[in-house]
Amino acid sequence: MSTQEPLYHHGNLRQALLDSSLAILRSEGIAALSLRRLAEHSGVSRGAPYHHFRDKQALLAAVGELGFAELNKLLQTLVEDEQQPLRERLHQAVLGYLDFATQQPELYALMFGRTLWQSSNDVGTAEFQRYAKDCFRQYVHLFEQLDNSLGLPSLTHLRKAQLLWATLHGLAKLSSDGIFVKPEDLADIALQALPPLSTISSHPAEIGEMIR
Repeated sequence: MSTQEPLYHHGNLRQALLDSSLAILRSEGIAALSLRRLAEHSGVSRGAPYHHFRDKQALLAAVGELGFAELNKLLQTLVEDEQQPLRERLHQAVLGYLDFATQQPELYALMFGRTLWQSSNDVGTAEFQRYAKDCFRQYVHLFEQLDNSLGLPSLTHLRKAQLLWATLHGLAKLSSDGIFVKPEDLADIALQALPPLSTISSHPAEIGEMIR
């Protein structure tokens, strides 16, 4: 007989439920993720998840926030890493994003799905959206640092970051849906988006040097 105490006794039921949610998401998809399925997967009573998540929407928001926490950690590390050249950090931010999106497609789909973005009435959903936007600002910071180092105008950081994120999201979506982007081509295609975004120079040789 197992000697493990109930999760409640350790005070870590919420984290255990989130871990189970990720497992369900990865193996069964978003449609399978419900509070009832979560209780069954976690081996707790049907009412236990409701102590931590008011409803399914709150659960999905919490799981989506986990994804952005992982992505935000990667980007914040790059923003703060003054040992690497800024252009290399931007390069790594592109590759890291695509790797995250392609390695965790179900979680990525949840993070950017309409379920969590077309409504902000729920408190948990609103918090999720704020956290996601904070993650996006890491790209803005990277462009701000890059432009400042080159003495470029400071009015376009947001637009550059938006264009880069839109490009990366489009590539990830097209690839995961099997439309036309091969996974092995993702990084090369994404890096082609960097030269016009950086506004470093119109000379091809100088642009090529920037992304190497």
